[in-house]
Order: sequence, then C-alpha cells, then structure tokens
Amino acid sequence: MNKPQPFIFSDGKVRELDEHFFAKAERGRPALPKAQRKRRVNVMLDEDVIAGLRAKGNMSVEANSALREALDL
Repeated sequence: MNKPQPFIFSDGKVRELDEHFFAKAERGRPALPKAQRKRRVNVMLDEDVIAGLRAKGNMSVEANSALREALDL
C-alpha cells in the first residue's frame, strides 16, 4: 500500500484536501495539558492600570508578567 502524501509539503504549499482529510478532520485544536491551562479570575482594576495594560498590547500577557515580577515568581 502506498503511503499517503502529506497535506502540507516542505515548501509550505498545501495540496488539495480530499475525502480522506475530511473523514479524519476535527474541529479546533487539542486541549492543553491541565498544568498549562490558564484560569479565568475576576479582578477589579483602576482605569489607569487598564489603560497601561492595553497600551502594551495583550493585556493578559502583560498582567501575568507584571504579577510574576511583583510576586518574585
């Protein structure tokens, strides 16, 4: 039996998707391991803190970085 061709070639081009692809395709991406998952928490922040986080880009990443630094983590 012939080995099926990859769907993405080494040059980054994608071959035509066929019935085989759609038969095994799944929606979304796999869940992260429990140790790597983030948890949602509610925090009340002052407007200037929110503005500062927004100015830096991704608020979640910036808040995590600032809290790690402040907590010596």
